[in-house]
Amino acid sequence: MWKEVGIDAWLAARKTSLEDARTTVTGIIGRVQNEGDAALRDLAKKYCELTDIAVSEEEREAAYDEVDAQVVEALIEAHARIERFHELQKPKDLWFQEMEPGIILGVKTTALNRVGIYVPGGRAAYPSSALMCAVPAWVAGVKEVCACSPPPIKPLTLVALDIAGVTEIYSAGGAQAVAAMALGTESIRPVQKIVGPGNVYVTLAKMMLREHAEIDFPAGPSEIGIIADGTANPRIVAADILAQAEHDPNAACILITTDKALPAKVGKEIASQLAAAPRKEIIEQALKNSGYSIVSDMDEAIAASDVVAPEHLSIQVADPLSVVTRVKNAGAIFVGKYSAVACGDYAVGTNHCLPTAGYSKMYSGLDVQHFCKTASVEILDRDGLEAIGDIVETIANAEGLFAHANSVRVRREL
Repeated sequence: MWKEVGIDAWLAARKTSLEDARTTVTGIIGRVQNEGDAALRDLAKKYCELTDIAVSEEEREAAYDEVDAQVVEALIEAHARIERFHELQKPKDLWFQEMEPGIILGVKTTALNRVGIYVPGGRAAYPSSALMCAVPAWVAGVKEVCACSPPPIKPLTLVALDIAGVTEIYSAGGAQAVAAMALGTESIRPVQKIVGPGNVYVTLAKMMLREHAEIDFPAGPSEIGIIADGTANPRIVAADILAQAEHDPNAACILITTDKALPAKVGKEIASQLAAAPRKEIIEQALKNSGYSIVSDMDEAIAASDVVAPEHLSIQVADPLSVVTRVKNAGAIFVGKYSAVACGDYAVGTNHCLPTAGYSKMYSGLDVQHFCKTASVEILDRDGLEAIGDIVETIANAEGLFAHANSVRVRREL
């Protein structure tokens, strides 16, 4: 179960799982496009009889009676911490800079008007994902945030969505929920962007529907990469591996180490901690997707990690900051033995919605900027036009776009 793996093979397996779902997702998208709410109800029958797709205010309020008051308080505190960190990311609505006499350039930032968030359900409730998706949207200035989660939506998820201020909540899960938010149904109006983690079907649906609604990034089953040397604590390494593995049978973990003895020690700790794990069956399935790789030195470890480009990267080495500065590809980086990935999942304030399956090579984790769009602003007076007029006319004429050149020339002749 705990085995040595090749870096390339490990990553290839993560991407293959998406393609395996394409036929199923294509069919689901087609049904939602053609049947609307009826498709959502029919596809939900496997889990429950769905009458109302929209969650009522009464259902929101009733959910609080089902959740322990201490948990509610913890969610409120986590919300505040997440909001505090994301406020630091908020861009200026408008800024200008005089580049030279007569030429002022700037950027206008506008929040999206309507976005959709996907909150996973099924095997467990994920109230933290509700907070992580909704908070940066509100900080950005989004006016309407709707959420979909698999029915029956757990009270814990409803409470978190309410704390997060989500304006609309719908009982819909899987690829069909993504299709509903992208294409619209009788109950759910289309959104401009869809964010949030999910299984391979959710992830692939997001990627396939980008012409209708933009997405954050591919965010499938959870994963962790760990760079470790001989100073790493095997118990901590094992604990972080099990924490990611309990998410989903398709979750995956990889240890990259310069210490030949460490994998065996970690393997023993995994076996010991797994024996009492409540989600043992899920973890055992996920461990089949996991393993370790022994490398010769830290340069090779960093290079291997950058190939993996893990969703979460834990650095457990003697000099962690020297590794942080050299790593290029990771969704989020956790430095040192006290920086549990679980802290980032819940309450330290950073966002846990992150690209998976190697996509951190090209995408960043969810932040306020994901909910904004920008437009450049140009202000020229006569001096500015004269400063660049010859350049513009010369290039425009060279391209054969003579009306472009003329639009500058007529102004210079005024």
